[in-house]
Amino acid sequence: MTSQQVSNESSSSNPKHPEVVEPQGFVVHAPIVLSFNDMIQPLLDCVDKLRHLNTMQEDIKLPSKFKLGHLNIMQDGIQLPTIVVIGDQSSGKSSVLESLVGITLPRGEGICTRVPLIIKLQNHSETKVYLEYNEKSVPTDEFNVAEAITLATNEIAGHGKGISNIPLTLIVKKNGVPDLTMVDLPGIPTVPVHGKSTDFFEQISEIVMKYITPEESIIVNVLSATVDFSTCECFKMSKKVDKTGERTLVVVTKVDIAPEGLLEKVTTNDMNVGLGYVCVKNRIVNESYEEALSEEASLFETHTLLSKMDKSMVSIPVLAHKLVQIQANIISKCFLDIEKNINDKLAVNVAALNELPQHSGSVAEALATFMRIQSLAIESLKKIFLGVESNEYTEDFEKQCAEKWSNLIDLELKQFSAELSSTYPDEKVDNLFMEFMFLDEAQKTGSPDFLDVLQKKVREISVTTEEFVGKLWNYIEGVVIKALMHHSDSSLELQHFIKRAVQNFIARRKDKSVNGIREIIGMDRLTEITSSTDYVATYRSLMAQKRKFVKYCQYSKGSKVNIDGFGVIDVWFIRRRPKDLVQQAFELKMTMAAYWKTVFNPQKLDDHEIEVEIVNDRMATSHVRFFAYWKFVLGLEKFVDEINDEVVGDLIASHGGGYESSLQESLVAEMCFRLKKSVKLLEELKEMVAKIMEYSLGSSC
Repeated sequence: MTSQQVSNESSSSNPKHPEVVEPQGFVVHAPIVLSFNDMIQPLLDCVDKLRHLNTMQEDIKLPSKFKLGHLNIMQDGIQLPTIVVIGDQSSGKSSVLESLVGITLPRGEGICTRVPLIIKLQNHSETKVYLEYNEKSVPTDEFNVAEAITLATNEIAGHGKGISNIPLTLIVKKNGVPDLTMVDLPGIPTVPVHGKSTDFFEQISEIVMKYITPEESIIVNVLSATVDFSTCECFKMSKKVDKTGERTLVVVTKVDIAPEGLLEKVTTNDMNVGLGYVCVKNRIVNESYEEALSEEASLFETHTLLSKMDKSMVSIPVLAHKLVQIQANIISKCFLDIEKNINDKLAVNVAALNELPQHSGSVAEALATFMRIQSLAIESLKKIFLGVESNEYTEDFEKQCAEKWSNLIDLELKQFSAELSSTYPDEKVDNLFMEFMFLDEAQKTGSPDFLDVLQKKVREISVTTEEFVGKLWNYIEGVVIKALMHHSDSSLELQHFIKRAVQNFIARRKDKSVNGIREIIGMDRLTEITSSTDYVATYRSLMAQKRKFVKYCQYSKGSKVNIDGFGVIDVWFIRRRPKDLVQQAFELKMTMAAYWKTVFNPQKLDDHEIEVEIVNDRMATSHVRFFAYWKFVLGLEKFVDEINDEVVGDLIASHGGGYESSLQESLVAEMCFRLKKSVKLLEELKEMVAKIMEYSLGSSC
């Protein structure tokens, strides 16, 4: 039995299975495929609206007697039709999609697609390309779309390693593309991927199974002609959810590399593929899309083996035509169920809206809602900042924020290390270069004031460390607000109070961190420290070696001198300097060294004393940053635990004890707002679906 026969028999036996009319032969032209009919784009627009309903309408946290259940169409048993493209890593999936879209997508070593990529194509006279993700729209163009997708993916899933099931949408309006919507999923790794987590395969498999399991999903399985089809991971997965193969289409790539035996494979259909096979030639990097289509057509016309294949089973244009037909048929067949579901949901929403009380609900209900929000948010923040195993994340944004937090810390510490190495290239050997620069400048303005230099250096180190900690607090503020907003999205009125309370709390913690840094470095105690007996004794001990140092600079041929209690100083570049300047430079260096030795001995970190020998600017800069960072990290757990008390306290204080009524009013107001919004959207969808159903019936007469 041929794949063509299998396809036709499956179509007739299953009302949900799309009936496909195969094109006779193929012609290379632009557009690559004409729309199946004028109904396709209205159908796609309606499905987009339904998807919007699906993402917007989540469980409304109502009192039990007003409970509506989910407004989520998919969770109510009505799945939206979707064409899902899957394939093993290096199967040629990206090349197929590029040929359909007509623009270059991200490529490279390893896994390039790390999030579900929803590709919406629309045949249009004017080219427009843009991305949608994280509630924003980002315009791009054909030449920069690959980079834009990579940047968006990094924002969603983190840099280089993470996988996320949060989708990224690519909209391409362009002359010559088919009216088509597809979901491109990450390639399934067949071997361990360097730098990826041990559960990397499981993460991708989970995303793939989520998209291909619904019966309304059409599975486009991209397989390389160079491998045994039955061993492909993607085919094994599709067989688990589509045992009969009735909703599976196989696209065979790299046919020019391994044409032997291909004809028998696709015609005998031992794999039981219900929607048949389409064989294509991969576009090579330097080919234009027009050249690639022309080369493909020539290959299937002239190749000794490939020319024997039925023309309804080969080429990108045939694939595009087939996908458009499948899409139109499957959407149309789903609309009867969707129409009924919309009517049912509309009736429930209207009834619930009419039953809303004119007065507030109970204080207990309002407080329970508020405390639930707080509890869920605190759990999310603990996972993000205190660390858990990857399988313990229950929300996508938790894993995404945790990865960004880790990347931010790594980036900041690496950048600091690079700056430190640039300013102080030798860790073990010091010099007097900065001191001579100061003295040369001071000669122009008058006698040098060593305490001014000390104060300037202390302030400089303090400011850079404050900026570092400030960046960390700014990110934490964004994440805390995001977590609280996420878990309170059914209580918009409460979000105002919560956001303000968090901002006030973090502002206080940020001030506390800054004061802690200034305390560590002695910013506000310069006079006190330089007058202390410890400082004076240390300074005298170091200065007692000044004569030895100056003499060494004048008469010794060596380039390095060791100062007890300080370390090695490189003196090669100061031999020709005047003696009085050498003395002043040494005094300035020892002034700083005595200060650092005094202020940093000892230090306490989380009730533990740390004995450190800090004698120069490099060591001081590094130590202050290290100390501030670890005090920050060690205080995170306490910070997360305190958020709940702070938010509640701020709420009570801001309402003078009348917070109960505010919570009650906000709860009912939010119910009313969301229900009205749902009713309006459902009424729009009902009207849209009715028009499409009417048009469909008229067209069939």
